[in-house]
This record gives sequence, C-alpha cells and structure tokens, in this order.
Amino acid sequence: MERILRGHHLLCIHGFQGMGYSPEFIDVMEGIVGEMRNGEKDFPIQVVQAFDDACQACPHKGKTACEKSQGSDDHVLSMDSRVLGHLGLNPGEIHLKSELLIKTAMKVKPEDLDSLCEGCSWLGYGVCKEGIGKLRESVRSK
Repeated sequence: MERILRGHHLLCIHGFQGMGYSPEFIDVMEGIVGEMRNGEKDFPIQVVQAFDDACQACPHKGKTACEKSQGSDDHVLSMDSRVLGHLGLNPGEIHLKSELLIKTAMKVKPEDLDSLCEGCSWLGYGVCKEGIGKLRESVRSK
C-alpha cells in the first residue's frame, strides 16, 4: 500500500481530532490518521503539492482546484509549499512513513505552525500544535 499526502496534511494528521468538512471527509481522514499512528505498519508515502488521498472525499474538491472559497486553492498550495520546504521535501518524492514521522518530529515545533499553517481555519483550535508536541515527545522517548 502506498499513500499520497499533500504537504500540509503531513502536519494535519498529528492533530486530527475528528473534525472535518463532511462526514465522508472525516471518515477518510480517520482511516489515514489511523494508519499513520499505527506503529506496527510502515509504508511508502508520496508527498505532493496537489490533491491527495484525503482530498478525494472533500466536498470542496473541484475538478482541478480547491473550491472552498475564493483563493482557497492558492492558500492550500502555499501551505503545502511552506511545509514541504520546511521539511526539506520535494513534491513527487516517496518516503517511508517512519522517515516522515521522524523528520517532522525533528524539524517542526508547535510554534512553527503559526507560520507554516498561517490562515488555516483549524489552527485556532490548538489541536495541531498539541499533536506536533506529542509527536516530538514520542520520538524523543524512543
């Protein structure tokens, strides 16, 4: 099995608490998050700056762009770009899940989300920063 995840979703998965854009989107994200949090399974993930596995169930997914609101596609693409750049990843690359988790834990601090995820409607809930903090702790404790 291989997953496809866009740049900013590499961070979202750590703070996901069951909130989302629709019941279908939440179901898909729960599946992805479950796989990502399962320490027993390692698998390849292609990182992209485009629609990914989670986007397939999003009610805002248009044919070629996010249609949540005017400017939303540019916004999510810029978040993807910032996250991928911060992690030192290039769109299209394939990495093992375990490598991405360690890289994220080593390179992303909770306060980095203020700039990496600037303008994200979910940032204000605090769950993403909490999730990144927990990821960092879990990697340090190994």
